[in-house]
Amino acid sequence: MEKLIPHNIESDTSFESRMLGDVKAGFPSPAEELREKLDLVKLLVKHKASTFFFRISGVSMVDAALDDGDIIIVDRAIDPYNNCKAVCYIDGEYTVKRVEMGNNMIRLMPANENNNTYKPIEITTENEFMIWGVVTYVIKKM
Repeated sequence: MEKLIPHNIESDTSFESRMLGDVKAGFPSPAEELREKLDLVKLLVKHKASTFFFRISGVSMVDAALDDGDIIIVDRAIDPYNNCKAVCYIDGEYTVKRVEMGNNMIRLMPANENNNTYKPIEITTENEFMIWGVVTYVIKKM
């Protein structure tokens, strides 16, 4: 499983910049005034005390747009739901997977069709398991 290390948000952490406006696969008009201030923490984080950043290590979720080196934002205050992407703790390790829930069953689903190494993980009563937090955003380097 991938190694995930959480990084929390300090209470005074903020990044504020000017937002120029909307852009439709083009460039905003130079005549358009600066519209509003954009605070990335306020935009991306709803619950500061329960939100953490993780860097993805591994390729088990590439078909779900979670690539090696991406940063995911994970909120522990959001209740897990069927088919959510979540950081899960299983048998002493953390991993990020899509969570299938239903009919007294939980299954962790990888998303890499080009690699047969990654198989679904069926959670049983023998596993030490918890859904640690729900992925709310992914930050990608282009």
